[in-house]
Amino acid sequence: MWRRFRTGALQHHADNARYLQQFEALARRADPNASWQMRANWMIDLADWIRREPKVSLLDEAEWSRIKSLRIRYMLDWLDENRDVRQIVQATLRKTLREATGPELFSATGLPRESAFFSELSERVVKHILPPPLNQHDLSTLFTAMFPDESDADWLLELDSQTLSRLWKLGADDGIAHGYRKQIDEAMLYLVTMVISIGISPAFRQRLEPRMPLLATPFMALRRELENYLVTSERDEGALRSVRMLIAVCQAQTDKIYAHLDEYGVSVGLVYNVERMRAQLTRVARLLDLRNTSHVEEGSGQVQAVLVDLIVAHHRRSSIRELVNRSFSLLARKMVERNASHGEHYIASDRQEYRAMLKAALLGGFVTAFTALAKVGITGLGLAQFFEGAFLSINYAVSFLLITAIGGVLATKQPAVTAPALAAQMGELETVEGLRELLAKIAALLRSQAAAVFGNLLAVAPVIVALSFAFLYLTGKPVMNAEKAHASIASLSFIGVTPLFAAFTGILLWIASLISGFADNWFALRRLKESIAHHRRLVHALGANRAQRWAEWLEHNISGIVANVSLAILLGMVPVIAHFFGLPLDVRHVTLSTATLAAAVTTLGWHVMATPEFWLACVGIVAIGLLNVGVAFGCALTLALRARDVPKRVRRLVFRAMLRRFTLTPYIFFWPTQPEAAAPAAALENDVEEDEEQAPARPRDE
Repeated sequence: MWRRFRTGALQHHADNARYLQQFEALARRADPNASWQMRANWMIDLADWIRREPKVSLLDEAEWSRIKSLRIRYMLDWLDENRDVRQIVQATLRKTLREATGPELFSATGLPRESAFFSELSERVVKHILPPPLNQHDLSTLFTAMFPDESDADWLLELDSQTLSRLWKLGADDGIAHGYRKQIDEAMLYLVTMVISIGISPAFRQRLEPRMPLLATPFMALRRELENYLVTSERDEGALRSVRMLIAVCQAQTDKIYAHLDEYGVSVGLVYNVERMRAQLTRVARLLDLRNTSHVEEGSGQVQAVLVDLIVAHHRRSSIRELVNRSFSLLARKMVERNASHGEHYIASDRQEYRAMLKAALLGGFVTAFTALAKVGITGLGLAQFFEGAFLSINYAVSFLLITAIGGVLATKQPAVTAPALAAQMGELETVEGLRELLAKIAALLRSQAAAVFGNLLAVAPVIVALSFAFLYLTGKPVMNAEKAHASIASLSFIGVTPLFAAFTGILLWIASLISGFADNWFALRRLKESIAHHRRLVHALGANRAQRWAEWLEHNISGIVANVSLAILLGMVPVIAHFFGLPLDVRHVTLSTATLAAAVTTLGWHVMATPEFWLACVGIVAIGLLNVGVAFGCALTLALRARDVPKRVRRLVFRAMLRRFTLTPYIFFWPTQPEAAAPAAALENDVEEDEEQAPARPRDE
């Protein structure tokens, strides 16, 4: 290492000398009489020589961008000194560019090509596995092969106008410029035609207000004005302003589509098409700026901007993650917002609401005791795993729906729908007063979770004990045999896989909340309320008023119904599917596990409470409760924060203020006070000031 450090500078100069020798050999390889494939490969080798970097280097990215710019200047200077080689290189470049066709480069590179989301997704996956070949006379594939990395845009931006002008004179002339101007015209007409195909589609037009005739839409007008601009003089400023104005109007129409989706439900396919249209309109505007330049010297900046835009857009378009993020981000936010609206009523703000939450939890625990007893009976039948899981799912579904119908609460279902409500307020945090209100909501949320868990456990344990004794009195047999009782207690021990299974159950609780949000969005997107309210057979059978009331009831309760049924299926069938694939996964729900432990104790007798196994199971119950709530809440909060783009600075500020408040007044997180205790304003203001001072030194979320 020391020897490498001492010889680093000499090695750097040796590398530069080797690179210069490589360029001389590369320049003398140019052959204008070679085939197009050979000339294209020579241009790719030339671009590779410019961008080449060693695998290990002490230089930063900015320094390497400067070095690449210096290599281009050296190449131009060396060719000026060697006129014979310059003529050959110039002839090779010009012949290759003259023979290449460019509309595909301007109209497709970096833009979604497929008409549907999943078609585009499959195309990107295939291209990652099998990169496309270098097609004959295709400028698009040549361009993407010459610039295979997104960082190529950085060193291209380092080139000044003089260097760009020298490169243009080396590789192009007025004839090539005229040919590419015609190809840019073709690309703009093609892009506008694609915009029209989306803009006049029924899925798009029915979401626009006010309704207008087909020919009066701005998309059709854009095509007419663009054709008028292309056939008139290039200096017709009025036609150019008209085209640019219509591009802005079309982009405003896409904003209206987003507003409609935000209100009435999100479709991934429509979001993909809207994003595709916006990208195409942006490309038309960029090509319009490039075409409007009169001289190469004046338009060097536009040429540079278009090339950089093509490089960045191509690599982002090739990203599968970018496609999924952009297409699903609005859907994720919509699902989060719908969960937030459903989660508000689960937050107890005062003592009255706290007592109401505790009563609802006691009611939920009472019903869950019967659910646990039915579970013990189903597992004792010795059914095949699939049928056992199916019957358990039915048992859970009936229980969860009954709890919701009678106004009860199941504790661990709350975090996944209350976290988005918290994230919604974090996204609107602007003042110290807003921070104080947020901390009050956090305290109320944690109190609500505590009340729900305590209420469930306080009700389920004595009820399952009473049911077990009643079963013993009526049948003369315990609800489970001694062997199964010992196994049940051991399965809940903190020492073992219980924490893992509890965390896995928390993930299932979060997934169930996502499914409910998706169902709520689907219900709104398909306008099922109107469909049900005006269904001819339902109106005939129930009457118009009853059909309307039933549609409204379903609109308000579809999320809860789907959440209960999906959670029941996940708790019952996921372990069965996991065992089918050889994964020893199981679920551990805090209320059901408490009922199982109480049933096992009544079977074995009260003396079992003096054994270490029982107390390890009690510690396991505590861990199950914490992990059920914590994992579900953490997953939901993370998704909500990402969907709302809450900066890291705000997250740090809230976390620090919450720790300070917990240190000063910990009791308010478990029991409501009246009036609500608040953290000192000076402490909160100090947190805000400290965070603002440290913010410039910390990276922010984009």
